[in-house]
Amino acid sequence: MTTANRLIQETSPYLLQHAHNPVDWYAWGDEALERAKRENKLLLISIGYSACHWCHVMERESFESEATAALMNESFVCIKVDREERPDVDQVYMNAVQLISGQGGWPLNCFALPDGRPVYGGTYYRPQQWREVLRSLADLHAKEPEKVLRYAEQLTRGVRQSEWVEAAPGAAPFTMAELEGIYKPWQDHFDRVEGGMNRAPKFPLPNNYQFMLRYWKASGDASALAHVKLTLDKMAFGGIYDQLGGGFARYSTDSLWKVPHFEKMLYDNGQLLELYAEAYRATGDPLYARIARETAAFAARELTSPEGVFYSALDADSEGEEGKYYVWGKEELDAALGEGFPLFRDVYNINSTGYWEDGNYIPLRKRTDGELAAGNGMDEAELRKRLDEAKAVLMPIREKRVRPGLDDKTLTSWNALMAKGYVAAYQALGDAAYLDAAIRNLSFLLEKGRRADGGLYRTYKAGHSGGGQSGGGDRSGRGDSSGRFSINGFLEDYACMAEALAALYQATFQEGWLVAARDLIEYAIAHFRDPVSGLFYFTSDLDKPLVARKLEIMDNVTPASNSSLAKALFTVGSCYGNQDWLDMAAAMLNQVKEEMPAYASGYSNWGMLALNLAAPFHEVVITGPETEAIRRRIAAHYLPNTLLAGSASPSDLPLLENRFSAERTSIYVCRNRTCALPVHTAAEALALLSH
Repeated sequence: MTTANRLIQETSPYLLQHAHNPVDWYAWGDEALERAKRENKLLLISIGYSACHWCHVMERESFESEATAALMNESFVCIKVDREERPDVDQVYMNAVQLISGQGGWPLNCFALPDGRPVYGGTYYRPQQWREVLRSLADLHAKEPEKVLRYAEQLTRGVRQSEWVEAAPGAAPFTMAELEGIYKPWQDHFDRVEGGMNRAPKFPLPNNYQFMLRYWKASGDASALAHVKLTLDKMAFGGIYDQLGGGFARYSTDSLWKVPHFEKMLYDNGQLLELYAEAYRATGDPLYARIARETAAFAARELTSPEGVFYSALDADSEGEEGKYYVWGKEELDAALGEGFPLFRDVYNINSTGYWEDGNYIPLRKRTDGELAAGNGMDEAELRKRLDEAKAVLMPIREKRVRPGLDDKTLTSWNALMAKGYVAAYQALGDAAYLDAAIRNLSFLLEKGRRADGGLYRTYKAGHSGGGQSGGGDRSGRGDSSGRFSINGFLEDYACMAEALAALYQATFQEGWLVAARDLIEYAIAHFRDPVSGLFYFTSDLDKPLVARKLEIMDNVTPASNSSLAKALFTVGSCYGNQDWLDMAAAMLNQVKEEMPAYASGYSNWGMLALNLAAPFHEVVITGPETEAIRRRIAAHYLPNTLLAGSASPSDLPLLENRFSAERTSIYVCRNRTCALPVHTAAEALALLSH
């Protein structure tokens, strides 16, 4: 094996995967940039993540090659970046590559001047193509450095200008008519047969369907609910869902949700757990309850650490083959299941429908339990019993296979997404284990993962004893006193944590969670806010600047950090009666208002905030001895434009002041800060909420 390079000192599983490459890799930080300046070499910045299939391919083809590594080491200072640990670095160079080529992805390979200004880049390169790029850029830098400088100046100007946001005039309120103008054109892009959008590959994009659910609830437009149901049904039945073990893959490579890109990401599963739990509350469909339970069980089994924090991802590959852990041969299934095989074959399409490649099948479904039960001469309860028995046989066999690689780092924002998903599952299904998981997770992050100044760390790694990536601010990697936390938090860490804590408050009425959310928002305002646009930078003012300070505005596979923080400002501001925060959230929304109709998918999380402003928004305050029982009954209903607050004892929270009585439980239903007379049963409160 090649002698380890300096990445052996890192904690990121992705960086450690490259620690024995012959490439003289650096982690992102001052050491690499200073060497590049000293030796007048271009930076070669290679960015990926541990579960990225094509990152592994490029490593095998190029970065493990002694000859290719020699070319890289001779002319460049080579930096390897885990995009999940350093999304700030990834944003800058992804933006540059998108300006160069019109597209992006991972692996991302970008060349830059010693000061970090980008020059040229792309994504995956075949070995010969990569060597040609290396030689060409090294030659250009040596012979025509002024041309390289011009490229860098032009490209950096483009990267910086892409973040320019002019302050919009005062916050104009949204109306339901305007939201209809956002939703209606979006329908032209729906796949009305297979669900999702009419393209391939297909990503789950949970915030899209959360918006549609809320839009249906507020507008009564049945087409929105119909498309959510179609999409959730197709995803739950497709190969993108692990029919044996639960949990979702990152995306489907086709338009049928059949062949997944087999990596499983924490952020997808946290958001999809929340979505299916909400869909169950909205529709009562038992399929959605089952998918929520199975996804929660997958996360508990395969992505939860002994401390109660969540790991980041499972790789797509095992034994160097994508999907090998998850697919099955027909003979293998027949031998394992015996008399149970014909039913399993029928349910999970071990036939031409489920066939993938090389004699392997991806279990997937096409029919409902009712249809399958009727077709096999049994009732639905018997069908589920026999399918559960088949899974009990197959799962131990699968677990004996070589498992996909586990990215065992913990990211604060992704943990908050999963914790919020568990809270939603608890609200919908009433299983206290889900609430316990969320409490344990968020407690750990708050107690162990906060800096001395009240800010958050980005990443945690069990057994981390120092080292780590440097790069400005407190990104030293030293972390807390045990050395396990590192990297100063980004805006998404604060936003996702604030939203998760606000959700946990509404599930428990324990005000400590709300106080923690308030404190994190105050920190974000102090260290991330742009006073000109009113939006928030992705990086703190304590961090060493990159060539551009980015504003993350558009929603994608995860909500944009600005839309998430704006929602947190609205929710927590409503609890505290903080009009400044409510105005701040509305002003942020106003900055993107004109962009929303043209690209609803990229602003769906913003759209949920817009619905809070356009449709009636309710505050439900519950006080008295039966507070918790009534809270549970109300929370089991789908009430998206509703804030729950309450206490079984006196409280000075503005929403609760002077509303407590030890003798009788009272429920105050308020609409846009105007309260009806108190009622005393959940049924009465729900009747008021339905008007």
